[in-house]
Amino acid sequence: MKANTLVTGLCVGLLSTSAFAFHCPADMKKIDEALAANPQLSQQQLAQVKQYRIDGEVHHKAGKHQESIDTLAKAMKILGI
Repeated sequence: MKANTLVTGLCVGLLSTSAFAFHCPADMKKIDEALAANPQLSQQQLAQVKQYRIDGEVHHKAGKHQESIDTLAKAMKILGI
């Protein structure tokens, strides 16, 4: 019984990691599209959004998908998306 529980837990963990991995590029695309539309932001806000976008991609490539999602969410909040 313990082996089944362990296998199920591992499968759920792997599937959730995959879901996060696909979420990051979608968020990056939304941010890129919003930036291309020249949003009405202050220079400071624009710099923050760009840095969050870069940091989010770095986290994504490092396999830190929750950190990526959290970071990209900060950029999206500033952009209002």
